[in-house]
Amino acid sequence: MSSSHHTKEKLSVVLATHNEEKNLAACLQAIVDLADEIIITDGESTDKTIEIAKSFGAKIITTTNKPNFHINKQMAMDAATNSLVLQLDADEIVDPELAEWIKSLLKTLSETPERVVEKAWYIKRKNYFLGSFMKKGGQYPDAVIRLYRNGYAKLPQKDVHEQMVVDGSTGETGGHLLHYSSPTFSIFLRKWNDYTSLKATQLLEAGVSPSLLASLKYIVWLPSKTFLLMFFRHKGFVDGMSGFVFALMSGLYHAVSYLKLWELTQKK
Repeated sequence: MSSSHHTKEKLSVVLATHNEEKNLAACLQAIVDLADEIIITDGESTDKTIEIAKSFGAKIITTTNKPNFHINKQMAMDAATNSLVLQLDADEIVDPELAEWIKSLLKTLSETPERVVEKAWYIKRKNYFLGSFMKKGGQYPDAVIRLYRNGYAKLPQKDVHEQMVVDGSTGETGGHLLHYSSPTFSIFLRKWNDYTSLKATQLLEAGVSPSLLASLKYIVWLPSKTFLLMFFRHKGFVDGMSGFVFALMSGLYHAVSYLKLWELTQKK
C-alpha cells in the first residue's frame, strides 16, 4: 500500500507547571527528540521554570496557580495541535522503552492507522519514594492514562488523583514513567499538606460535619484500614521503611484532612 494517502502523525507533549526548576529539564530532555510540540501551562512560577521551558522550545501559556492543577493541565491539553498527545507531570521521566513504544505507535498511525483501535493508553509508573522505587503497597504498576489521541480524552478536573475520561477503548503502553514526586520527605510533606487542605475543603463542600461518629470514622477507622490494606494486603512491607512510612502517611491523610475540616468549621 502506498504511503501517499497518509500524513506523518506527530506528538504533542503537554504539562502544567508551578516552580518546577529542579525537575523540568530532566523531564523535557527525555522527550525533546520525540515531541513535535511542547506546551506548558505555567501557574505563576517564581523560579527558573519558564526559562528552562523556553530553552526546550516549549510554547508557554501563563495563568494562575490553582489548588486543583488539573484545570491547568486541561488548558495545556486543549492547546495541543497534534493527533497524538502525551500529558506529563514535571516530576516524571519517560524511560527509553516508553519512548521507543511511542515512536513505533506514531509510525503505525502514519502508515497503517486502521490497525490502531485504541483512543488512549495507560502507562505504568515507577514511584520513587525516600530513596527507592516502590514495588508494592499499591504503588506499582500505578497505571495512569497519559497518552491519547487528540479529542478523545479529557480530565474531569474534580480531584487531583483522577484519571482521564476517554471516549473509546484504551490500551497499555510498553515502558514506564519514572515518577520522582517525593525524592525527600520534606517535599512529600509539603505536597501532603496541600492535598489534605484540598480534601478538607472537599469534605466541607460534601456536607461532612465534625461529630463523634465522623471523628471515629476519619481519625480511627479510615487511617487504620488504609494502613493495614497498604502495608499487609498490598505487601507494602516489601518496600521496608519507605513502604511503612507511605502506608502510615496514607492513613494519616484521612485524619489530618478531617482535622483541617474541623478547623474550617470553627472559623464559621
